[in-house]
Amino acid sequence: MDGRGRCLDNVFVERLWRSVKYEDVYLRGYESVTELERGLRAYFQFYNEVRLHQSLGCRIPVEVYRAGRPEELAKQ
Repeated sequence: MDGRGRCLDNVFVERLWRSVKYEDVYLRGYESVTELERGLRAYFQFYNEVRLHQSLGCRIPVEVYRAGRPEELAKQ
């Protein structure tokens, strides 16, 4: 999401929120905002540090982020 293809940026954001809703929010049915905030914090930690992403070559986002930009990884 670098601003160059702004129409495509929305695709990534929509896909992220679809994952959040179907993998966490709908399954847990949070009762309060405090509970929701705690749950989302835990989910995003899982999403970024544990969950493997097929689009990242079955790696986790934190690993890719620390290694460099995805474009640089594609050249390797």
